[in-house]
Amino acid sequence: MIRLVLACARGDEAEAIARAALLETFTDGLEERRAAGGGLELAVYCADRPARLPEVAGVWSEEPVAEGWEDGWRAFHTGRTVAGRLWVGPPWETPPSGLAAVVIDPGRAFGTGAHATTLLCLELLARQRPGPLLDLGCGSGVLALAAARLGHAPVLACDDDPAAVEVTHENAERNDCDIQVWQCDALYDELPKGVDLWLANLQLAPLEELAWRPDLPPRLIVSGLLEGEVYEPPGYRTAERRCLDGWAGLLLEREAAA
Repeated sequence: MIRLVLACARGDEAEAIARAALLETFTDGLEERRAAGGGLELAVYCADRPARLPEVAGVWSEEPVAEGWEDGWRAFHTGRTVAGRLWVGPPWETPPSGLAAVVIDPGRAFGTGAHATTLLCLELLARQRPGPLLDLGCGSGVLALAAARLGHAPVLACDDDPAAVEVTHENAERNDCDIQVWQCDALYDELPKGVDLWLANLQLAPLEELAWRPDLPPRLIVSGLLEGEVYEPPGYRTAERRCLDGWAGLLLEREAAA
C-alpha cells in the first residue's frame, strides 16, 4: 500500500480542478492536509502507483504507508462547530450537547462538511429564518441535513449524480431527517415552486448559468466561488459575504421592486 500526495495551491481554481480529477480516478476519497506556506496536500491510498496520474497543477510524491493506515485517516476527519448552533462530524465522535448535530460518514467522497465552501454555506445558513429550502447539487446531503436540523421545512435536495442521491438518502436515514431528494439537472430541469431559499455550493460557471433561471427564489446562499470572484444575478443584492481559506460564500437577496 502506498500514499500518493499531490501538493497544490489552496483556494484557487487549480484546487477545485485537482479535487475533481482525483475523485474521478480515486473514487474511495481523499485525505487533505494544509501544507507549509499556505499550500494544500491531497492524498490518496492505493495498492500500486497507477500507470498514469491525473494531469493537474501541482507536484506528485509517493510515501510508504505505515502500519495501521486503515484507521489513521480518521484523525483528519474531526467534528466542526458552526455559528455556535450546529455540529457536523463523523460517526466515531460524540456531538457536543446542546447543538444540532449532523453525522456524516466520510467513507464516501461526496463531502463531509469540512471544506471551506461547505463551512461558508453552513455559517450563512445558520443565520437564516427557517422555511422551505432547496439544496442544489446536494452531494452527501450535508447542507440539506443541516437545514433540517436547524428547523427548515420542507427540505428538498437534488443532484445530477445518482450516487450522490443515494448517499444523501443514506445520510438522511442515519440522521433521522425528513428530506425529499431526487435526481435532476438543477440548471435546466423544472424545480419545485414556493421555496424561499436555495443553496448552491457550485463553481462560478454553473452559478452563472443558474442566474438566468426565471424561477429564482427570494434568497440564495451560494459558495464555490474564489475569494476574488464576483457573482450577483440580475435583480439581486449581496446581503452578506464571508470568506475562508481563499473561498467566498454569499447570501443574495432579491431587490425590492421600484
